[in-house]
Amino acid sequence: MSWKDVPGVKAGVVTGDVAWNLYKFAKEKGFAIPAFNCTSTSTVNSVLEAGKKLDRPVTIQFSEGGSAFFSGKSLPNDKGVLQASILGAVAGAHYVRAVAPA
Repeated sequence: MSWKDVPGVKAGVVTGDVAWNLYKFAKEKGFAIPAFNCTSTSTVNSVLEAGKKLDRPVTIQFSEGGSAFFSGKSLPNDKGVLQASILGAVAGAHYVRAVAPA
């Protein structure tokens, strides 16, 4: 059985139980699904292209700092409020959902 045979897995973004089952499958079969902290559309594209070229699942993540960079370092990112980090994480997630299926 291939990772592609995990029920619900499709090209693009997988979440919830499908993602959890994919991680469990990887653990059972002894392989890792790498996570990459993305800071821009260029880094997202690079990760998606590598996953497609290698025919492997990948995880895209956004850290607090990476998310702020994604939205633009000139935006306010006050401690405890994190406006730029939140905006960047949401924008990054929307971008990933839009381009990942391609």
